[in-house]
Amino acid sequence: MKRLVIILVLFSSAVISMAQKLPKKKAILKTLQLTNQYFMDKWPDAGKPIFTNIERPSNIWTRAVYYEGLMALYKIDKKRSYYDYALQWGEKHQWGLRGGVKTRNADNQCCGQTYIDMYLLDNKQHPERVKDIKASVDSMMLTTRIDDWNWIDALQMAMPVFVKLGNLYADTKYFDRMYEMYAFTKNKHGDNGLYNQKEHLWWRDKDFDPPYKEPNGDDCYWSRGNGWVVAALARTLEELPKNDPHYAEYLQDFKDMCVALLPLQRTDGYWNVSLNDPNNFGGKEVTGTSLFIYGFAWGINHGIFDKKTYLPAITRAWNAMSKEAVHPDGRLGYVQGTGKEPKDGQPVTYDSTPDFEDYGLGCFLLAGTEIYKMKK
Repeated sequence: MKRLVIILVLFSSAVISMAQKLPKKKAILKTLQLTNQYFMDKWPDAGKPIFTNIERPSNIWTRAVYYEGLMALYKIDKKRSYYDYALQWGEKHQWGLRGGVKTRNADNQCCGQTYIDMYLLDNKQHPERVKDIKASVDSMMLTTRIDDWNWIDALQMAMPVFVKLGNLYADTKYFDRMYEMYAFTKNKHGDNGLYNQKEHLWWRDKDFDPPYKEPNGDDCYWSRGNGWVVAALARTLEELPKNDPHYAEYLQDFKDMCVALLPLQRTDGYWNVSLNDPNNFGGKEVTGTSLFIYGFAWGINHGIFDKKTYLPAITRAWNAMSKEAVHPDGRLGYVQGTGKEPKDGQPVTYDSTPDFEDYGLGCFLLAGTEIYKMKK
C-alpha cells in the first residue's frame, strides 16, 4: 500500500511539474546575488558578534554554514567582494575556533571548511588559516573516542573538514577516523543508531528514535536534520577519493536517502519540517527544502541521479522558494529558526525572522549554485 502511495505521489508531482521550467542561469544567479548582498549589507563587519538571547562569536556554526554557501557562490561568480568578505571573517577571528583548538564540538569546527578553502584559494601561502582547525582535529585523533557526533547536524558540520584535511595533508587517517565516527552515529548512538535502515531517514538524536513518535504516530524525521545529512554526504563524496574503502557506503546512503525523500515533497515544492507528519507544524520551509534539492542537483551534476526523475522536484522547489520566500530586498522568509525538531523556531512564515538569518541563506546558496551548474 505504501509503495502504491509513493508511486501515485511521484506521478502527480511529475504532472504538476510538467508545465514548470527552471529559470535561466542569469535569473538564478541574480536571485543568489540579491539574497547574498542583503546579508552582506546587513552584516558589513564580518567579525561582529551575534546577539540573540546571549552573545556569541560570529564563527559559530550558523555563520559557518553561510560561508559554505558564499564559497560555493564565489566558484560561479568570482566577485572580489565575496572573497574579501570571507577573508575578513577569517582574519577577524584570527582563523580560530570557538572553544579553541581543544574543542571536539563539530559546530565549532564547521568554520574550518571555509578556512581550508581560503587557504587553498591563495595557493597555501597562509598556513595560519589552517593551523587551528588542523590542531583541533588532530587533538581528537590522539584519543580513541569516536562518539562525539551524537546529533546528525554534526555530520555536515565536521565531515567535510576531515575530508579536506585528509586531502590537504595526503593522510588517509583523517578519512579513517571520519568513517569511524560516522559509523558510530549511524549504527550506535541512541538504541540502534540514528539511521533507520528500512526507511533510509535519520532521527535527529537519541531523544527522537523509537519509541518517540510524532502526533500522527509516525517516526520523527526532522527536515533540516535530514538535510544536514544529505549535504554532509554530498560534500564528503565531492572530495573523498573514490578508492576510499567506505566511499561506496557513503554513496549508497546518499542515494537511499534521496530516493526516500523524493516522494515526501509537498505539491507546492517544499518539504514539511516534520517529514512524515504534515500536520505537526506543516507548511513552507526553506532550509530543509534547500538542502534536499542541493543534494538532488549535486547527484545529477555528478552522474549519480537520472535527471528526468529528480529535475521536476528541483524545479518545483526552486521556483517556489525564489518566488515565494525571497523578499524584494533579498531577505529570506520561511526559514525555521534554530532547534532540533518541528516545533522549534516557530512560527515559520514569509515575514517571520529566525533567531539566526545566516544558515538559512547558506543552505539556499548551496542549492542555487548547484542548480546553476546543472543548467547548460
